[in-house]
Amino acid sequence: MARHVGDLVRGFDLENLTLTGTIGRALERYAETLKPWAEAVGNRMVAEVAARDERSWFRVAEQMGNALRKEIAEAPIGQVIRARQDEQVRLITSLPREAAERVHAMTLEGITKGWRADQISAEIMKTGEVTKSRADLIAQTEVGRTSTLLTQARAEHVGSEGYNWRTAADTDVRASHKAMAGKFVRWDAPPTLDGLTGHAGALPNCRCYCEPVLPD
Repeated sequence: MARHVGDLVRGFDLENLTLTGTIGRALERYAETLKPWAEAVGNRMVAEVAARDERSWFRVAEQMGNALRKEIAEAPIGQVIRARQDEQVRLITSLPREAAERVHAMTLEGITKGWRADQISAEIMKTGEVTKSRADLIAQTEVGRTSTLLTQARAEHVGSEGYNWRTAADTDVRASHKAMAGKFVRWDAPPTLDGLTGHAGALPNCRCYCEPVLPD
């Protein structure tokens, strides 16, 4: 999709600054045509994460008895799944719209700063690369965030008040996340790290995960 955004932008004469509005409208139309595809992709991602999360919980439940397994199976996760599916559609279709805003912003900035048309064109040409970086960040973050929200829903349903923060335990772990390793975090009190608030796995590019603490 990011490649298509780049191709669409490059299909115009970018040195003709009067076409900025036309490019923006083309990207808006593309965002609208993406909705059915975005729904399919978002639903598939959420379903795969939900199935993986359920398998993990059932492995624990097998060790603890049928009662816990039954409680986990009945956890009210439908609302979480629907909300995550809707959010995926919003995020995916936001990418062409953000690209349109970038084209407009780069044109205004270039005119304001007195750039030549070819300089403005060169910046607009980078729109596909910027969209790709943003798409990668969304993909990585949303899988983790969905997993964390499903884990939280199931954990709270069986009486868990919080979890132990676990990291990927490698050299790429951010210092602020490394400092959280092993700490108990309440579900109703997500920490703020580097200016962002969220649970393990739910922050941008976070590979940490929640290890729920279950009641006796």
